[in-house]
Amino acid sequence: MHMILALWAVPRSTSTAFEWMMRQRGDLACFHEPFGEAWYQGEDPLWPRLTQDSVRTPGLTQDTVWAALQDAARKGPVFSKDFPHYIDHMLDDEFLGHFTHSFLIRDPAKTITSMYKHWPDFVLKETGFIEQRALFDRLADKTGTAPPVIDSDDLLEDPHRIVELYCNAVGIPHLPQALKWAPGARDEVSWWDGGSFHENLRNSDGLKPQKRTYIDISDAPDRVKEIHEICQPHYERLYAHRLVAPLSSTLVAIKGETP
Repeated sequence: MHMILALWAVPRSTSTAFEWMMRQRGDLACFHEPFGEAWYQGEDPLWPRLTQDSVRTPGLTQDTVWAALQDAARKGPVFSKDFPHYIDHMLDDEFLGHFTHSFLIRDPAKTITSMYKHWPDFVLKETGFIEQRALFDRLADKTGTAPPVIDSDDLLEDPHRIVELYCNAVGIPHLPQALKWAPGARDEVSWWDGGSFHENLRNSDGLKPQKRTYIDISDAPDRVKEIHEICQPHYERLYAHRLVAPLSSTLVAIKGETP
């Protein structure tokens, strides 16, 4: 069995752009939220806002997803981007032992306001912060070491450096050429609603440095602010362990510190 490298993210965290970069590498079989597809629209969906008209996919279950991932891993290395709240009901040590774990986080003010824009009636369970922190703590407690964490703002501000740190942390080669691609269709990641959440990705041509931005949550509706208040400490828990580039010797010398 080959490695299954898992990126456990939250919605609206630039995780699909990161996944698209991993697809450009060419050395990993990549899966886009496979457990999420079953969670939303499988035979036994768990989506809390499910309705009679919600899409159902015959034959798609969490078990068939897990079987497909394992089958791919028998043939070669695998990368899977998914959200922990899709699988919190099926976690045990045997299951978790099949993965090399990593995490992508993002400021809840940004993820939650983006979710509200697309889904005004979203609920707390769909944000994923509580489940992401629970999985992180479980893995850290079991191994005594925090799994690799990258922050979306750090990634967008300095993508080449953060991707290099990530690759080193999870034990895969750093391939700078994977950070570039051509604009176009993104059918591989568009099982939900034809890819309506991925307009920016379709128009993009790579991961490039972007100026860090900030969101003022005070203007959001009260319900959104309440959800943000719940999510913030879970984000901060992982943020404290995020991968950061060490100070260069030049900066250390300027600050008068000992390298």
